[in-house]
Amino acid sequence: MRILLKKCRIVDESGISSPKDILIVDGTIESIASDISEKADEVIEGDDLHVSAGWIDLGVQAWDPGNEHREDLDTVREAAAVGGYTAVSLWPDTDPCTDSKAGVRYILEQAERHPVDLLPMGALSKGCAGKDITEMIDMRAAGAVAFSDGLHPVKNNGLFLRALQYVKAFDGLIIHFPFDDSIDKNGQMHEGEVSTSLGLPGIPSLAEELMVVRDLRLLEYSESRLFLANISAKGAVARIREAKAAGLKVNCSVPVWNLIYEDDKLSEFDSLYKMLPPLRSSEDREALIEGVLDGTIDHITSNHLPWEDENKSLEFPYANFGATGLETTFALMQTHLSERIPLEKQIAALSSKVHAILGKAQGKPEAGQPANLTVFSPKGKWMYSRDKVKSRSLNNPVIGESLTGRVKAVLRNNWYRIID
Repeated sequence: MRILLKKCRIVDESGISSPKDILIVDGTIESIASDISEKADEVIEGDDLHVSAGWIDLGVQAWDPGNEHREDLDTVREAAAVGGYTAVSLWPDTDPCTDSKAGVRYILEQAERHPVDLLPMGALSKGCAGKDITEMIDMRAAGAVAFSDGLHPVKNNGLFLRALQYVKAFDGLIIHFPFDDSIDKNGQMHEGEVSTSLGLPGIPSLAEELMVVRDLRLLEYSESRLFLANISAKGAVARIREAKAAGLKVNCSVPVWNLIYEDDKLSEFDSLYKMLPPLRSSEDREALIEGVLDGTIDHITSNHLPWEDENKSLEFPYANFGATGLETTFALMQTHLSERIPLEKQIAALSSKVHAILGKAQGKPEAGQPANLTVFSPKGKWMYSRDKVKSRSLNNPVIGESLTGRVKAVLRNNWYRIID
């Protein structure tokens, strides 16, 4: 198969190139030049085309196995392809939990013959219950890329420390969502002026910051590797910045929603904006943007959490936390953040930085590399209508909105998908 990309600007952390043609032959980049006239089976061209290393989302809920009516491995890959991803790493807190090599192999067996790769996370504790540590070495050998209890924060300090020490034997990675729900189990949104005016119990930033402090202290003691997933609070950004400056091996991510919206989005009790971590204050949002700009925050996630309508179309206190996001993350960034965060930093936070964290270093596309690429138009306009949704769930608050930033194609090895 010969695929030719015409007049694409190559984007990586160092900048944006002049327009180039890229010829891909049997899944490998054969040549990059100003003008390539060779024949191809598929030609991808158009105005405002850009290309980068394939995007990864580190922490996606697919609900497969156990609750496939919300999202299965096929639909999550279709949603990811539309969003520009060539790989997604799946949370292990499914039913049953991915806490053994058999669970890891189940995911990998479904990952063939598609441009979107599935990267399994193994559970840190058995059943993601936070009590007994899993056989991480076995899961690593089977193909797990990291270890986490997903959206179930680990409260047991001793267990978390042992996990950090365990993975040192093979330079493994622990991923943790830092949230202490014991601070306020009934919290519905960010604790602040808006929650007070609405009469809703709040989720204080302290619930995140305390857990971040604990995690970083245990990381310092263990001298291991840690990824803090989906931070949202100003204080957490400051603590992680200090830890990086001190030489700790820590990385972190932020949900795209927390970069563009604040807690006032909940003023009308719209449960589609009820998320975890919650949308926080303007001060928190500004700190998160600054964290992306100065490199404290490495990755921008979709925080993709699909729910059926019965779990979201409820009175606000009874609705579940979470939204889908794979299909709209890049478009939301371009629509709302293009004046704040340069395109090359956005793309690095979706691609090269995440590849490096997973030990799969891939930077600027070059001849001889495997074709793991995302093709996109930063200025492309499109409507995210219900008929375009590929996820099995519809709990995305921007369905029906016009967005800027459109994915044109994803390519991985011999597989590709042109996005309509």
